[in-house]
Amino acid sequence: MLTEHKECSLLFSFFTQERNHTIVTDFLLLGFQSSKYLRIFLFCLFLLIYCGTVCGNLLIIMLVSINKNLQTPMYFFISQLSVSDILLTTNIVPKMLQIILHTGGTITFIGCITQLYIFCASVVFECLLLTVMSYDRYVAICNPLHYATIMTRTCCMKLAIIPWCCSFSATLIEAVTTAMLTFCGPNVIDHFFCDMNALLDIACSDTSIVHLEITLLGTPLVIIPTIIIIISYAKIIAAILRIPSNSGRQKAFSTCSSHLTVVSIFYLTLFSIYVFPTQKQTMNISKLLSLLYTVFTPFINPIIYSLRNNNISEAVNKIIHLKSINL
Repeated sequence: MLTEHKECSLLFSFFTQERNHTIVTDFLLLGFQSSKYLRIFLFCLFLLIYCGTVCGNLLIIMLVSINKNLQTPMYFFISQLSVSDILLTTNIVPKMLQIILHTGGTITFIGCITQLYIFCASVVFECLLLTVMSYDRYVAICNPLHYATIMTRTCCMKLAIIPWCCSFSATLIEAVTTAMLTFCGPNVIDHFFCDMNALLDIACSDTSIVHLEITLLGTPLVIIPTIIIIISYAKIIAAILRIPSNSGRQKAFSTCSSHLTVVSIFYLTLFSIYVFPTQKQTMNISKLLSLLYTVFTPFINPIIYSLRNNNISEAVNKIIHLKSINL
């Protein structure tokens, strides 16, 4: 009887552990493991950057909506990029600040999948939107006489809505499939947000379906826009070189230099992490690269467009001048 009792206890304990291991209700995000003073510095730095990101992008959205000189296709797409940047950084930074402050933090399973979904959708949307913006610059420089008839208000609305719909619908499939994976422990994610690679590394079930979906859906959504951008800028550069005067070439290049800078920063970091990751790339390097496009790029984008764009600078100066007169 004693032996049977022990066997029943061990069997019950086994099934209890199996049940507990297959149901992960939350994940532990490690974030940046460092000294107290470094964490305080990082917290203050990222908080300032987050506030600057939200304020800078909201300023661009406001300027485009109220200033008639900025109500053109190019600035409309810039405002859409600002919306995406606010969504991306708000999805990650507030939770990251909590993690830094407490040397790690938990996130619920649903919260983790939601964060992953919004992150992937934002990244895919930016890929598609940067492609649309490159096409806009191509039409403006290579076909200026027909620019107004091609880039109509209706066309711009369609070119903005399609990337939003494609990004959130395509990444929904990956998010749902990832949520159906079995996570039986450990539930520790050595990152500051729920990244796809980090989640797949701790999954207990077969992840081949998710990897197949990433290949079938992610590759066209990244490679095809990249090819379109390269072709567009090759034709843009060829058209600029055919302009006889130096001032004409400088003026034409200045209209697309800001976009080209943003594209370069975004794609270099994206390709270095997800498309061509090096074997020697440690988790710390991966975190630093992830910071570039999740924290710093949304902060830098409005600065690049403001500093390299006279129309936005003039609109900001006009508002400052009006405020000073009213005071």
